[in-house]
Amino acid sequence: MPPTSARDATRRTVLVAGAANLVVAVAKLAAGLVTGSSAMLAEAAHSIADTINQAFLLTSVHQAERPADSGHPFGYGQERYFWSLLAAFGIFIAGGGFSVFEGLLAFRSSGPEHSPVLAYIVLAVSFVAEATSLARASHQVRAEARQSGSEVLDHVRNTPDTTVKAALFEDTAALIGLVLAAAGLILRQLTGSALWDGAASIAIGGLLVVVAVRLGLDSRDLLIGRSADPRELGQIRDEIERTPGVAALLELLTMHLGPDHLIVGARVALDDEVSADGAENLADDIDRRLAERLSVVPHVFIDPTQASARIQK
Repeated sequence: MPPTSARDATRRTVLVAGAANLVVAVAKLAAGLVTGSSAMLAEAAHSIADTINQAFLLTSVHQAERPADSGHPFGYGQERYFWSLLAAFGIFIAGGGFSVFEGLLAFRSSGPEHSPVLAYIVLAVSFVAEATSLARASHQVRAEARQSGSEVLDHVRNTPDTTVKAALFEDTAALIGLVLAAAGLILRQLTGSALWDGAASIAIGGLLVVVAVRLGLDSRDLLIGRSADPRELGQIRDEIERTPGVAALLELLTMHLGPDHLIVGARVALDDEVSADGAENLADDIDRRLAERLSVVPHVFIDPTQASARIQK
């Protein structure tokens, strides 16, 4: 998928997720205030945090589109990771922290019970909205996996696009959170104990903390310069080693510069008959073939040495 098309698809995914989160956040907050359910208030905090995070992620896509300049010759792709890290922090604080706190308060609550009918209606509507958002994110992930020739789970694990990964994880966590909230409401209604409602709120908070930590670790690894995944490394190594004139690949270094760009540095031993002009043409050929094969834009730097000189050393 070309970088521009990938960014457009990611933007649409984030917009769909943001719209869904905004609608359900208002509905959950109203239901939580009316019914006094801690689980519903936790879900409201969850959706509010997700809405704010979608704004962060949309900003990340916009910032990454800025053209390269003298100060950033490879562009601004890594800003995606910075904003994704902020989104993970927002999930941890605004979502997970509030949900756990609200759950603990519910353990001490002795207020009157209210009819949970409104809460059930809101949960049902929210489930449809979040499922629609998840379907959009899943569609993009499956399309990217097919384009890269990898399994869906492997693609989710290794993709450098933390923006779409964040949308996918948030939507999945949202659906699980809705199920937990519904379970807390049902058990509270059956037993008359607010402990179940509080436990559901704490469980939702714990779920958000797990999602936040996972996204934060992924963003951190990419922000400090993660290498290409093993499948891409194999493709790069294969293209370089089968290039006519290359006697051996001595060293291969890669580093992601955002979801769309990858630095490739290779030290190669060339056949003795390869001239200086031939070495330049060889490097251009490797650059062209990697650009055709990889799903990202490679910036290839070849450090050539003659095979006979390497043997003498």
